[in-house]
Amino acid sequence: QVQLVESGGGLVQAGGSLRLSCAASGSIFSGSAMGWHRQGPGKKREWVATITWGGSTNYADSVKGRFTISRDNAKNTMYLQMNSLKPEDTAVYYCFIITHSVDWGQGTQVTVSS
Repeated sequence: QVQLVESGGGLVQAGGSLRLSCAASGSIFSGSAMGWHRQGPGKKREWVATITWGGSTNYADSVKGRFTISRDNAKNTMYLQMNSLKPEDTAVYYCFIITHSVDWGQGTQVTVSS
């Protein structure tokens, strides 16, 4: 099992930026893909982005061009750089890792004011 801890959430004005981090510990092995989901108020959880062990990335259309996912395998840490934030980006952001199963972090709140 892998433990994930997110950090970096907060309150920001529309147009601003935030950088989320997700630190992983436990049974991590090379090849593990990681990523982010989010759940806004009154909304279903939605996928945001994924990054493979080798660094290949995929993004939801709603964040493409504004968010950048990256990872440092030596530090077992993943990042989500969020630029040009919009009020509709307000959500709890959860990181995940795919090993033998899918493990999730506890979430970090991102609030974008208009």
